[in-house]
Parts: sequence; structure tokens; C-alpha cells
Amino acid sequence: MLSNTINASDVKKMFLAGASNLNAKKEWINELNVFPVPDGDTGTNMTMTIMSAAKDVKALPEDVDMGVLCKNIYSGAMRGARGNSGVILSQLLRGFTKGVRDYDELNVPIIADAFGKAVETAYKAVMKPKEGTILTVAKGVAEKAMELSKEGTEDLAVFFEETIKYGDVVLSKTPEMLPVLKQAGVVDSGGQGLMQVLKGALDAFLGKEIDYSIDEAAATPVPKKAKAEAEVDIKFGYCTEFIVLLNKPLNVKQEIDFKSFLESIGDSIVMVADDEICKVHVHSNDPGLAIQRALMYGQLSNMKIDNMRMEHREKLFHETESGVYAEIETEINGAAESTPTYSKDDDIPLKGEASKAEEPKYVNAEHKEIGFVAVCAGEGLAEIFRGLGVDYVIEGGQTMNPSTADILDAASKVDADTVFVLPNNKNIILAANQAKIMMDDKEGDKKIIVIPTKTVPQGITAAINFIPGASAQENEEGMIEAIASVKSGEITYAVRDTMIDDVTIKQGDYMGIGDNGILGVGGDIDDVTEMMINKIADDSTELISLYYGSDIKEDEANTLSERIVAKFPNCDVEVQYGGQPIYYYIVSAE
Repeated sequence: MLSNTINASDVKKMFLAGASNLNAKKEWINELNVFPVPDGDTGTNMTMTIMSAAKDVKALPEDVDMGVLCKNIYSGAMRGARGNSGVILSQLLRGFTKGVRDYDELNVPIIADAFGKAVETAYKAVMKPKEGTILTVAKGVAEKAMELSKEGTEDLAVFFEETIKYGDVVLSKTPEMLPVLKQAGVVDSGGQGLMQVLKGALDAFLGKEIDYSIDEAAATPVPKKAKAEAEVDIKFGYCTEFIVLLNKPLNVKQEIDFKSFLESIGDSIVMVADDEICKVHVHSNDPGLAIQRALMYGQLSNMKIDNMRMEHREKLFHETESGVYAEIETEINGAAESTPTYSKDDDIPLKGEASKAEEPKYVNAEHKEIGFVAVCAGEGLAEIFRGLGVDYVIEGGQTMNPSTADILDAASKVDADTVFVLPNNKNIILAANQAKIMMDDKEGDKKIIVIPTKTVPQGITAAINFIPGASAQENEEGMIEAIASVKSGEITYAVRDTMIDDVTIKQGDYMGIGDNGILGVGGDIDDVTEMMINKIADDSTELISLYYGSDIKEDEANTLSERIVAKFPNCDVEVQYGGQPIYYYIVSAE
């Protein structure tokens, strides 16, 4: 039965329903991205952001306290925030939870005020807010909510339905606010994502049948592959559960650090904390690592450790009457030999990296004043950054935006007083700035400086212009000045028909995308690349660099290089292997 108030249990259900609805619509939202590139990611980024929180919220009891619920929503979302849309969504959730966390029950005035706090928090997080985006839609919803509250509306069903209806109206007007949306014939994808969260929450409030299960694969960039039970390869052998009786409440930073540590040693992480206890569940190959870390925060109780490999093999044995016992025993015994062990001083590899020890992402061996973290996709580009002195390379970029927690964790691993972060993508800068804020809140003198590199070439130029011995401030100023002179472009293909910047684009066309829009379209990669270079290079250009991707052969890149040399005889033309996916060439002109 509907009422004029909701409690924490109701909010939990509404939040999970909103997350589930966004997850179900993420591919549709991805297709709303203006540029018809094969890596449209707004829906994916927003889903991974909210699912990071939903996993924690799902584990909370039905009689959860509002403060505990809010803490898990905002800390999970901030930790998992990816891309501009994901960071903004995390800030909206942060502001909203600040507005409701001190109440046992919520009514129209409280919720309306919380919507306003959500918008205020999100706008502050964006350096140059742009209208016609998710921010505009959120502001419209908040304004309608406040209007209904001032009119004396008490019925929450009416309140939610009217605010969402108005949110759809604002969303429909976003093409009029951003010409690029109007020309592409789409509404803002981030705004649509926000509306799907709100609509899912409304369905839960109205009592509609909702699947509250959480797709954990939606919160991780690596999709899980289903296997028949008899073929399951159990990567982490021990299921470990315990409760930490906290010495003192964990702050947001401590929660993020603890959870990041658990993720570095295993998977299937559930960590839920309130002021007195912290419940932990993790699958790993060394339960002792999780236990040792937990003892930093308090005493342990309700400890439970199960050997999943043995349980799985025992189950197979009992289910298969004709099974070969010797083979099963060998597999159980052999599993122990593959289980790594670590001493407390070891640098524990992140999951999936143990087999890549010969190619470490982290190369900083001793403490120094200034260190570097860079984001890029492609082993060739990663090697270029390492060769320029970058200490830690995060695999990601246009095809997969790393989360705030990924960037914070990487910076924490670099043994330096100041860590420069090179996002190398405009959609990662907000997450990097959020990591900077979190590092500032952390105890200690270490700090992050974000150099706002929007492309890989800008990141390379920034690293080249680093001056050892100069202060962090001097280097920051010098690198920012240097990247301003870099013009860059990327070659990919269109996944649908559209029109951008008055250019007609057909599905399958090759596209040259520059810093400010479409620079070339056609059916031949080399023609489109030359077309793009013609627009980013001029008489003052001294160097043109071609970084060829994983789908381009070296001789093809060299042939294109000869063509560029003939066109620009007064320029040096360099060809380097980037290995990046999806983008055939990344080009810079300096």
C-alpha cells in the first residue's frame, strides 16, 4: 500500500530497481551517443558506476538504517565512477544521500530538498557545466520537485510521477540546447540514463514486480563467460567470510582502500560497513591476506573459510557415479601447487596480472618526489609511456574508461610525493579529478596532479616535457602549456548512419575524428587519414606522428607514411606501433 513516506527499506528497493532498469537499457543508451563510433559507452559507464554501489546495497539487511544505506550508495558509486556520465551520476547520488541520510522516513519536502542537493553537488564537480546534458535533466527534475513541494503535494506517487514526467520533457528539449544532438537526431544519452534510473525506482515504489538480483558482471569491464558446471575453472579457491568489530568507524577513504585491496587478491567481493561492524565476503587464493588486512581495523568474528575447489570436485564425484576418482584427486592436489603465496612485504598483483609478471604495469622501484600514471589502450602505447618514465600504466581509454578507484589505486602504488595523472581522454578527466580529491582527503602528504590530456598524443607530449629537478608546480605549468600546441585525430569506423557537423556519415564509413569534431569521412582508410591530417597540419607543423593500431600491419602504416611525407616534405613523419583497438590510427601534428 502506497503512503506519503518511505523508509530505508523502500529506498533500498527503489535504488536497486533503478540500477536494474539502467542495466537493462544500457545498450540502447550507448546507441544514443552522438558519434557513431563502435565504443559508445555512456550506458556502460553509468551502469558500471551504479552497479558498483548496487552490489553493496544488495547485501544490506531489509531493516537497514538510512545512514548505513546512504553511505553504501555514495561510497560505492564514487569508487566505481567511470567516464563523465558515471562521475556525474556518482555526484548526484552523493548529493541526494547527503540530503536524506539523517532521516528515518522521507516525505515530499525532504526528497525535494535532496534532489536540489544532488544537482548542486553534481554541478560543483564539473568545471565547465554544459546545458543540454544529464546536468540539465537532473536540474529540471529537482526544480519540478521543489515546485510540487511548495504547492503542498503530499502524495508520493503523484510527486514521483510528475517529476519524472517533467524530466522526460526536459530530456526531449536537450537537442534544442546542443546543436550536435539535434543534428544527430538523438537526446542526451546521460540524461536518458538518469531517467531510466528514476523510472526503475518509481516502478519499485508503485509495487510493480521487479527483479532485484544484481548482475555483478555489469560492474566489471570483463564480462564473465558461462560454462557448464563440469567445466568450471575455479580461479580463486577459498570462500572467506568474516565480520570486523571496528575499533572506530571507517571513513570513505578507508572503505575504498580496503575494498580495492580485496579486489586485488580475489573476486566476488561483498563489503558492507556501518559505524560498528564491517561484513566481508571474498573469493581468493590466500584467505590470510584478507584476514591480516582486516585486523588493521578491528577484531574478527564469525569467521568462515571454505575450499571451493574441493567442494566442487566432491560434488562432481558424487553426481557422476562412474567418475574416475584418481583424476579428481589429481586435480584437487594439483590446485594447491598453483596457489600463490605472498609475504606481507610483497607487492600483490591485481587479479589477472599474476600471469603477466614479466610485463609489470608498475615500474617505480624507489621513492622519488614526482611519479606518473598514464591511461592508454594498446601494448605499444603502454611501452611508449613506460619508456618516457611513466611508473604505472592503466589499461583503458576510449574503449574502456577506468574508474575513480582504478586511478586512485594506481597513484597509491607509485612511491612518490606527487603523482601526475595523464588521463589521455576527455571522458576520464572527471574521474581523475575525483581521485585527486579522494587522495587529498586521505591521511598523508601524497597528492595527485591531473594534467588534463584529452588524447594520447597530448599525454606523450606532456611526459616528454617533464623536467627532472623542477618543482611539481613548474612541471604542471610546463606540461599544460606544451599540450596546448598538440593537434590530434583518430581514425575509426561508423556503426550507424548519422549526420554530424553537416557531414553525412554512413554505416561502415571510415571517420577521422579531431579534437573538435569530424575531419574526414570516406571508404578508404588512407584517404580519410590524409584528409584528416590536411586539417590538423599547417605550415608551422614540424612533426607528424602516426600510431597504428592492432588492426593495421606495419607495412600498411609505412605505405601511408610515404604518402604523408610526399604531401608534407618539410615535416618529419614518425611511425610507431600503438596496438590500440578500434582506432586504426592515432595521429598528432606538432
